[in-house]
Formats: sequence, C-alpha cells, structure tokens
Amino acid sequence: MEFQNGKSIFLQIADSITDKVVNGEFPAGKKIPSVRELAAEMGVNPNTIMRTYSELQAMDIIENQRGIGYFVNKNAPKIILEGKREEFFNKVLPEFLKQAQLLGISATELKKHIEKINS
Repeated sequence: MEFQNGKSIFLQIADSITDKVVNGEFPAGKKIPSVRELAAEMGVNPNTIMRTYSELQAMDIIENQRGIGYFVNKNAPKIILEGKREEFFNKVLPEFLKQAQLLGISATELKKHIEKINS
C-alpha cells in the first residue's frame, strides 16, 4: 500500500480495512490479520497497526477476542456504509455541487451525464 501525504497512516490503513470489510474480503465474524502480520504486510511499525485497530474498535468495526485475535464485528458492513454515506452527503456531494456550479453545469446536464454513466 502506498501512503498519501496529508492523512495519518493509521487512518489510511483503517480506510483500507473498512474497504475490505465492505467488499467482502474481510467478512463479518471472521478473523483479520494479527497486529504483527498486518504490520509486516504494510511495512509499518506494529504500534501503527495497534492504533488502527484501536480506532476500528472504537467505531465497532472490529472486536478483540483476548488470546484469539481481532474479528470483524457482525454489524461492521452496515456501520461502515452508513458512515460512508454520511460522509458522501455531507462532504463529497456539497463539494462536487460547488464545483459544478463554478463550471456552470446545470442540474439537467448533470442528470443527463449520470443517466449516460448508468446505462
């Protein structure tokens, strides 16, 4: 994974994990890689992964079963999708519409292009 500037590495790893949960690579109820395994795979310090896992636990995405490992919470896909939808409607869409307005793109023109993409 290549990390981007401007966002903490642990948050970028958390985003990667949530994407894997949503796309089914890390199914609900299943074990995810250990802290050491993921740290080695990502080429980061295990403390970075611990911070990632702590963040995901706080969001109820994963849970720690002491002595066994970390598992995807059964409600994680729903929690993640709700959060991503909220982010889309509150951050992404307003910025997109602002750009469209600056470019003089009408709602009709946007609708036409959306229909073209969806067909």
